[in-house]
Amino acid sequence: MLPVLRVAHYLHVPATRSGEAGGVLDVTTASTVLAIDPGPALSAYVWWDGFEILGLGKVPNEDLLGLMRCDLKDRTLAIEMIASYGMPVGASVFETCVWIGRFVEAWGGDFQYVTRRAVKLHLCNSAKAKDSNVSQALRDRFGWTRSEARKLGLKADVWQALGVAVCWYDTLRDPSA
Repeated sequence: MLPVLRVAHYLHVPATRSGEAGGVLDVTTASTVLAIDPGPALSAYVWWDGFEILGLGKVPNEDLLGLMRCDLKDRTLAIEMIASYGMPVGASVFETCVWIGRFVEAWGGDFQYVTRRAVKLHLCNSAKAKDSNVSQALRDRFGWTRSEARKLGLKADVWQALGVAVCWYDTLRDPSA
């Protein structure tokens, strides 16, 4: 978990069943977003305020549900939504769809779906971009080297959750909030 630099309203996050340490997140600003890259068993998340990462990780879905039941209804949930591209899909895609619905229901507040295509177009200007292109675009945007990004905890699906957060913040956020 990243250190929190501001002193304000904090959210205590308990330790997960998988052994990941708990901690405290600063979720002060109304434009703070919880962005999720959902999966059938594990989901990546990033708390983002438009300037810094306030928290991140990849945890079991049940643990993420616990975080979402906290009193954060004045914040926004941005969650990657499954989109159909005409190809056959397996059971894990349907299980992920179920988890998306459970996350949205547990959140109970404002939420927005963000498609992978929207993230790719926003960050890479191409719908054909791969996950590695998205992570490179984010490293370029924030001036991080690969090793600096790893030290922050950015890897694999967490990159995609950050992409959802940045896309939401740049294109879907209500600037008056």
